[in-house]
Parts: sequence; structure tokens; C-alpha cells
Amino acid sequence: MKTCNFCGNKNFTAKKAQYIYKSGSRFFVVNEVPCEECDFCGERYYEAATLKKIEHAFEEISHSKKKASKEINVPVEEFADI
Repeated sequence: MKTCNFCGNKNFTAKKAQYIYKSGSRFFVVNEVPCEECDFCGERYYEAATLKKIEHAFEEISHSKKKASKEINVPVEEFADI
């Protein structure tokens, strides 16, 4: 039986969530990613194959082999400046 690494809960729900992949200073946002979420603390668990697929897609987009379906502009601030 699975146990949450953060809270020890044993109950999970299959969901689809937004996943944010970061490599260096670049981000890749992927919506509707299948995962299991802890029913108590909300920690999400993704299968290795799912994460490898996201990483592969990021590399293809980064090397202009594929175009993302959407791009967004994200403002960035240092905490000390807000």
C-alpha cells in the first residue's frame, strides 16, 4: 500500500493537475497531467513515464522541433522588492 511521503496518509485520488517543469531559468507549464493526490495534504505524485514525456516535450520546444500550443508572459520580482 502506498503512503504519502509528507504526511503518512494512505488515501489518494487520481486527478489531472497543472505541472510546472523548470530547467535553468526556463519554465514549461503543462495542463491536465495525470497524477495521484494525497487526500490529506494534497501532495501530488506523478509516474516516471509521465515526467519523462514532459521533459522530452520541453526539449523539443526548446530546440524548436515543436511549437507550444500557447505561450504566456510571467512577471518576476525579488521578494525583497515587493
